[in-house]
Amino acid sequence: MNIILVLVDSLNKSALKTYNPNTICQTPYLEKFANKSLVFNNHYISSLPCMPARREIFAGRKEFMWRPWGPLEIFDPRMPRIIQSANYNTGIVTDHYHYWEETSNGYIQGFSSSKFIRGHETDFWKMHDNSEVPKWVEKMSEFRAAEHMNQYYANVKDFSGEEDFFPAKTFSAACEWLDENSKNGDFFLHIESFDVHEPFHVPEPYASMYTDGSSDDFNIWPPYQIYDDLEKFMDQTTPEELQFLESQYFGKTTMADKWFGHLCNKLDELSLWDDTMVIFTTDHGHDLGIRRSFGKQYPHYDSHANIPLFIWHPKFHGNGKRVNTLTQNVDLFATLIDASGAEIPEANRHSKSLLPVIKSPLETNRKVILYGTYGQGVCLNDGEWTLFCSPLKDKQLYNYSTMILRPLIVDNPVDGRVGDMPNKPITQDFYDNTVPYPLWKMPIKIDPRTYENFLFNRKEDPEQINNLWDVEVTKRNELLILMREILDEEGYPAEQLDRLNLTDEVLNNLN
Repeated sequence: MNIILVLVDSLNKSALKTYNPNTICQTPYLEKFANKSLVFNNHYISSLPCMPARREIFAGRKEFMWRPWGPLEIFDPRMPRIIQSANYNTGIVTDHYHYWEETSNGYIQGFSSSKFIRGHETDFWKMHDNSEVPKWVEKMSEFRAAEHMNQYYANVKDFSGEEDFFPAKTFSAACEWLDENSKNGDFFLHIESFDVHEPFHVPEPYASMYTDGSSDDFNIWPPYQIYDDLEKFMDQTTPEELQFLESQYFGKTTMADKWFGHLCNKLDELSLWDDTMVIFTTDHGHDLGIRRSFGKQYPHYDSHANIPLFIWHPKFHGNGKRVNTLTQNVDLFATLIDASGAEIPEANRHSKSLLPVIKSPLETNRKVILYGTYGQGVCLNDGEWTLFCSPLKDKQLYNYSTMILRPLIVDNPVDGRVGDMPNKPITQDFYDNTVPYPLWKMPIKIDPRTYENFLFNRKEDPEQINNLWDVEVTKRNELLILMREILDEEGYPAEQLDRLNLTDEVLNNLN
């Protein structure tokens, strides 16, 4: 059986009619695919943002308790190599430029073939000379480095039509890969479209499909990584600008859907559906101004944490059937390996195969899930309740890794900075009993988004508006104890219990 994983970055569940019948966003090809597939209602993120999410898929390990964005560790299993060991040809086709950065070493090296579409976001693809730029580029530079915005403009300024944009190039390249390789034995193809990621820059007809506005008037790449900038942006943002941003996001979604349709048509043309498992998902959603928030920052409300997942299996047709068990993106690691017939390695830390659920949709995969962003809070979800446990102030945080690499640390106050110079590691030891190598323990500074704790009843309050932390005290304490139990199972550095106020002493005195 062949296997295809399609990942469209930053895709909101609420934009898809399969999940939200009231959306105005048009995604006919995804609707058609969903109607033949299993539809997962309670699929969630695990670790955020971009590369932590991908480490989970590639290595089966949640990293948000241990380290920020970075390369695969030397002890991490490599999902594509494991699948290749089961006599699969493996390939990746993507415009996700982070895979080719130092910060992401190890992810794509396990594939036997690759196609890379250059130029998205701030990919250093084309030269720029800092000459005059259009107004829409200047607007993006209000809160983001001008050289980065100029880089994006240099990459795309010669685009003449839709076929030049990234979803078209990515899915067309995936179709070419299938033409070249689909008849040469079983294959695993990993397809990633960086869109619908920002900047929300789309050609016609998509730019005006959901609005009468103009990109010259509004910022199509709002800030969110620097929290002070986000607050300033929201203070000056009008309802019209928010509507326009949403319209461009919808436009990108519709454009990505169209080119996903080309992939589906190629599977028709090559008669691959009867022998090919197709998984469609995203790494996370993207808030568009709700609660004065953009992006995918903690607190991880369902608006960006509860993400779409559709799975077509040629032997177990979903026909649009809904799956309600809790699942996470980390589960894709074991699922893909299990589907290939290869052995799931002992090094798998947190992933659970979804094949039992695919075969029997009433099967329970997880009763409780944990998810989060390194240096922020931890989220617990039992299906009915969500609890966000935020860190305490002034508690030291450490980064754990086998590597002392500058690229392991993203140089911004949200994703992490090494502590005060000279930035020497504190110590080296066997801090994680699941890792057969010593880890460096390095001080790191993270600026938490919030220190407030939250508790929501998802059934009675699906929009997660009413914080019941101080109201439902018995339920809150029950979930805090449960969070500690799951953390004990999944693993954590000792100091994280102090940061999260989940020590034995604290929990024993709950009332």
